[in-house]
Amino acid sequence: MSEMIKTQETAILVGCLLDNRDVERMRLSMEELHELADTAGVEVLDVITQNRDRVDSAWYLGSGKIEEIAHRAQELDVDVIIFNDELSPSQTRNLDRVFDCKVIDRTQLILDIFAGRAQSREGKIQVELAQYNYLLPRLAGQGKQLSRLGGGIGTRGPGETKLESDRRHIRKRISELKQQLSDTVRTRQLHRERRKKNSVFQIALVGYTNAGKSTLLNQLTTAETLQEDKLFATLDPTTRQLQLPNGMEVLLTDTVGFIQDLPTTLVAAFRSTLEGVKEADLILHVVDSSHPDLEIHMEVVNRILKELKAEQIPELVVFNKADLVREGTYLPPAEESILVSALSKEDQRRLLERIESFVMASFDQFTLKIPVERGDILSLLHREGVEMEQQYEEEEESYRVKVRVNRDHPIYGRIAPFLLDPPETVEESW
Repeated sequence: MSEMIKTQETAILVGCLLDNRDVERMRLSMEELHELADTAGVEVLDVITQNRDRVDSAWYLGSGKIEEIAHRAQELDVDVIIFNDELSPSQTRNLDRVFDCKVIDRTQLILDIFAGRAQSREGKIQVELAQYNYLLPRLAGQGKQLSRLGGGIGTRGPGETKLESDRRHIRKRISELKQQLSDTVRTRQLHRERRKKNSVFQIALVGYTNAGKSTLLNQLTTAETLQEDKLFATLDPTTRQLQLPNGMEVLLTDTVGFIQDLPTTLVAAFRSTLEGVKEADLILHVVDSSHPDLEIHMEVVNRILKELKAEQIPELVVFNKADLVREGTYLPPAEESILVSALSKEDQRRLLERIESFVMASFDQFTLKIPVERGDILSLLHREGVEMEQQYEEEEESYRVKVRVNRDHPIYGRIAPFLLDPPETVEESW
């Protein structure tokens, strides 16, 4: 009779509940660790926490508690122990001596998920770079861990290399990856500059992971990005054209979802991708309005936007998943917000109209006096789809034309000689 073969890895989750930290945030952090494990395909058999005033520098938790967890791990025959914080190299070495199974931390778990989800060349480079930067200071004492490598979480990517003896190889590889990343960043920057030059209005979708950004992108455009009820379903940024009700086309870009305690190595590696948010003319901050911790989610996103120096960009908060919101649910106040379900056609129309109002508000209003013989200017305005009102003035044999146009648009240079009023005194009423 053949032995039963495990088809799914099993784990115990371990967390340190600090007395000086927000209880709600700690609870959310542990819940997210459970979701991350689920996303990585790991079955959680137990969750063990300890209240402390500080993390133990040698063992993370008290040594007695660690021994207790080791016995529990043997009893349940789990494959991996997952710690909710990033372990120091010395903590990892100490814990490795106690446990007879793999020991990984929150950072390794997230890195592993990213490694499995990256599709683009740039995404794969960013993840590999983050993995090596995480592993480099932890090479000493990795022998036991590496001897157990046989697949599963925490082993994806560069784990096959003899990390404990090949620092030079890793440093060289980090250097190569940084150069490759620099090349791709330069290419993307050229694309951004071209869009800016052409004055294409750019919108960035940002939000906590699993808020429904990809669903929104797919519903509003022809994009076919992955939609999954899991953390980090979308990793690679996707940009698509979006047509507004007035026929104008703008660009809508999905970004990687944010999360509490996103590993610093990942933030550094993905900074070039995230910094694209700074180029946006409008930020759509998508929030899962049915989530009990939506306020914390919004705070995390706002903090990261501030770190990216993107907090001054106009923002529309899109409270998504309205169909799942219970009556009486509190939605935090926002300067500009809208409650929608990404799956509702009526809500999609309402959202597009709100986006259109932002786009049009970003344009300047000018009055032009165009001689009748300069019909080429009128034709140019029509071709560019500029919103305009025109009136023929017979006495002066010219057209009085009111237009909305962005001063950064290339067309502005062509129409500037025909401005009736200096920009400072342009009429505001239409």
